[in-house]
Formats: sequence, C-alpha cells, structure tokens
Amino acid sequence: MTTPPIVLASTSRYRHSLMERLGVPFDVAAPGCDEETGDLSDPVAIVEELSLRKARAVAPRFPGAVIIGSDQVLAIDGTIVTKPGTPERARQQLARFSGRTHRLITGLAVIDGRDGREQVCHEEFRLTFRTLSEGEIARYVERDDPVDCAGSYKLESLGIWLMDRLEGQDESTIVGLPLLRLAGILRGLGISAI
Repeated sequence: MTTPPIVLASTSRYRHSLMERLGVPFDVAAPGCDEETGDLSDPVAIVEELSLRKARAVAPRFPGAVIIGSDQVLAIDGTIVTKPGTPERARQQLARFSGRTHRLITGLAVIDGRDGREQVCHEEFRLTFRTLSEGEIARYVERDDPVDCAGSYKLESLGIWLMDRLEGQDESTIVGLPLLRLAGILRGLGISAI
C-alpha cells in the first residue's frame, strides 16, 4: 500500500514543530475556516468541532491525503480563556491562575481522504500553578512573551517554572497536538516512520 500524503491543517509553528517529531513527511495548509462556535460552551465539544472543521476545510484541496486538524482551549471556573494579546492581559491571566488548577483540552481530527473516514478525539491535561508573586509574573511575561498563548504561558519554555503539578497522558497535548493519539491513528491508517 502506498503511503498517502499527510497535511497538517494549521499554520501554528508549535503544531508544525510537534509534527516534525513524528518523522513522517507532511505539508501544511491554512484552514481558513470559521472558528465561531455559536452555542457550544463545553470545551470538549468546542475543540472536537473546531478540529474537524479545520480538517474539513483543507481536505478538498488535497484529494486522497490524510488531513490532520487540531484545536485547543483552556478552561478555568467553567469559562474558556483565550490568548491574552497584550503583556498586561497576560499578567492578569497569570494572576488569576496563581495557586489554582485549570484544564487544557486539545482536540484532534483526522480525515482519511482515500475513503472519507473521519476520526475525532481529544486529550486533556490538568495543570496546577504554584502561588506566584507579582514580580515573578512580571518577569515571566517580560522574558517569555506569552501573549500568543492561551493562558499566558509556554511550558516548552520558561513556563515550567510557574507550575506545581501537571496531570495527563501525553505532554505534547499541552503544546497543541496530542502525538501519542495521532501516532496511533496514523498507524491504524498504515502510516509509520519506523
């Protein structure tokens, strides 16, 4: 069986870097789809819907390819936290998380363009911040510039200093693409780097 082309439906540099770890050739395509979730409020439903929407948006451009879509949300106190966008908002978000636990949910959708089959799932991590001082928060935001990350932290960088405990199955879920789950799906489609 010939290995089909693989396309990551994302322009995220973080997801691109994670895909490279799998060691399989892949292309990248911007999904350019509507990310408005309307009445959806459940974080799991949101990430699964948006992951599938991204993959479906790219699939028609790559007939016969395996398309990978992913999305991620961070939730605390029943609300979804977005990217801060500014250093001030990043400091506010980190102050809110100080000493508390939140959920990071990452969705994954894979469409096999050979037969149209769709697989959708999610992975979750629970992250607990240690208690942070205003000075630590300010120094962290200045050094790591996490304004483009939901929750205002980068665990793959200095953000690990903010944490007390991480609970989950696959650390790549935190960065934005659950590689253990994805590798299993790809193996099931006859795709492997080894």
